[in-house]
Amino acid sequence: MRADNPSALTLDGTNSYVVGRWVVDPGPADPAHLDAVRAAAADGIEGVVLTHSHSDHAEGADELGAPVTLPRDQEAVGPFRAVATPGHSADSVCLLAGRVCFTGDTVLGTGSVFIAPGDGSLSAYLESLHRLRGHELDVICPGHGPYVWDPRAKLDEYIEHRMDRERRLLAALDSGLRSRDELLDAAWSDAPPELRPAAALTLAAHLEKLAEERRLPPGI
Repeated sequence: MRADNPSALTLDGTNSYVVGRWVVDPGPADPAHLDAVRAAAADGIEGVVLTHSHSDHAEGADELGAPVTLPRDQEAVGPFRAVATPGHSADSVCLLAGRVCFTGDTVLGTGSVFIAPGDGSLSAYLESLHRLRGHELDVICPGHGPYVWDPRAKLDEYIEHRMDRERRLLAALDSGLRSRDELLDAAWSDAPPELRPAAALTLAAHLEKLAEERRLPPGI
C-alpha cells in the first residue's frame, strides 16, 4: 500500500507492506492509508515492524493496535530477520524474509537516498550497502518507489553513484572551489532546484566522510 504523501524526498509516497499478519512501515498517521493497511491484513495484525523511526514510515504505527518493534541487528521479529544498515539514519535496518528484503530508505526504487550529517552518516551508509551486497536477494521492497528486481545491480549502482559524487567533489576541491554553491554546481549539477537543499546536506555528509578519512585539502 502506498501512502498519499508524495514529495521530492518521498517520491510518490511511502510504501507499507503486509506480510502475513505483520505490517512493515505503516507510514504516516493518515486514516485512509491505515484503513487500507488494515484491509490488506485480512487475518488481523500480529505486529508492526519498522525499518527506521522517521515519521513518514513510523508515525501511524501506534494506530494499528499491535506491538511495534524497530529491531536490532540480527534480531528475529515475526517472519523477519533484521540487518543493521545505518546511514540514512542511525537506527536504519533492513528486514529479510527469505530472499526478500524490505529496505525502508536504505535503497529506493528510483533515485538516490538522502544522507545528512548528524543522524545520517555517509561512511556508515556505504558500509551498509556493501553489507547488503553480500546477501543473495531476489527482490528489494523499498520504502519509496517500485520493486527492485535486480538487487545486486541496484546496490552496485548505488555504490558507484556515491563514489562518482566523491570523485567530482574531490576534483572540485582540487580546482580551488570552496563555497557550498560552487561545490554543488560542480558535483551536483544534475540536482533539480527542488532537491538542491537536500543536495546541500548530502554535500555536507560527503565532506564529513572526507574529513574522517583526512582527505580534505588544508583549510577546509
